[in-house]
Amino acid sequence: MTTMLVSDFKARCLAVLERVNREGVTVLVTRRGHPLARVLPVAEQPEKTRKLGTLAGEASVQGDLVYGDAAEDWESAR
Repeated sequence: MTTMLVSDFKARCLAVLERVNREGVTVLVTRRGHPLARVLPVAEQPEKTRKLGTLAGEASVQGDLVYGDAAEDWESAR
């Protein structure tokens, strides 16, 4: 792990970020000897795969969803 003053980090921010990305090093940014931030490389995330059919049988269609017959509902509202 590399330690760097906040003023140095501020002056060379993009170069430091490129080095962290390229080499995978961790940089500890300090202010007056106290840790302020830690810059880490991004961990690769595996793609999430979805299993088809996991929710099979969990839902059912009750009648026509697009063209429903609402005549009975209007009659009951009278």
